[in-house]
Amino acid sequence: MLPFSRVSIIGLGLIGSSIAHAVRERMPTVRLTGHDASAEVRAIADALELVDDVADTPGAAVTDADLVILCVPVCAMGAVAAEIAADLPAEAIVSDVGSCKAEVAAALAEALPGANVIPAHPVAGTERSGPEAGFASLFAGRWCIVTPPEGADPIAAERVAEFWRRLGSQVETMAPDHHDRVLAVTSHLPHLIAYTIVGTASDLEEVTSSEVIKFSAGGFRDFTRIAASDPTMWRDVFLSNKEAVLEMLQRFSEDLSQLQRAIRWGDGDALFEHFTKTRAIRRSIVEQGQDDAAPDFGRRH
Repeated sequence: MLPFSRVSIIGLGLIGSSIAHAVRERMPTVRLTGHDASAEVRAIADALELVDDVADTPGAAVTDADLVILCVPVCAMGAVAAEIAADLPAEAIVSDVGSCKAEVAAALAEALPGANVIPAHPVAGTERSGPEAGFASLFAGRWCIVTPPEGADPIAAERVAEFWRRLGSQVETMAPDHHDRVLAVTSHLPHLIAYTIVGTASDLEEVTSSEVIKFSAGGFRDFTRIAASDPTMWRDVFLSNKEAVLEMLQRFSEDLSQLQRAIRWGDGDALFEHFTKTRAIRRSIVEQGQDDAAPDFGRRH
């Protein structure tokens, strides 16, 4: 039995459109409705037939839904939830895909008092954005973290978890604040570092832009991929998960200072020990199926 029969997707960018493609492929009898704040995106979604019905307003998109998924920037969650409040069916479950959970859960609870809210975070994405960027296999083999707030209906939480399993995800359950600490170090801090390194290279006047691009086949190229991610989404992530990001940034700064000292004093043993440990972490990520073990990260040349 399907966990849901009528799903509404609010926000039809990369994640929202990928959910639509995945539902079409894996649960073809589910009826899909959708909405996006952009009229242009709505027109593209309609042309691509992402959903069965593209609504002009968020409220119209949710009137008969039994699952509503908010796929909008995290700072917009509360406002969008308020827009659907009057039209939301009493039995519907509201979820989301945001990368920050504690603040999102609080915003949804405030905007939808009494509603069944089960936040979630599919840990998947690309640097591309927009309705044309979505694809059905985005979530296959990736983790989705379900973060039910304290006192949430366990049956509702399991239905949301099963929905993501049907899309090919592995599912983990976490408390919202614990999720935010974990993602601060595994996702948010790496993006902040990538944005910083790419910005630093751009600002170095003695290195011309053509040289930066010409010699970017190594690590710099990989940082630019991360730094090409949607700026609106990442602005909101850092503002919403401020405390956890600042805590992890402080830890990173302390570790970076230790490496600076090792380089300054020629402590090769300390550098070798550190690099050996981090190499083992990379192997563990590959062994758990979270990246490609092929040479050059599986890139085709």
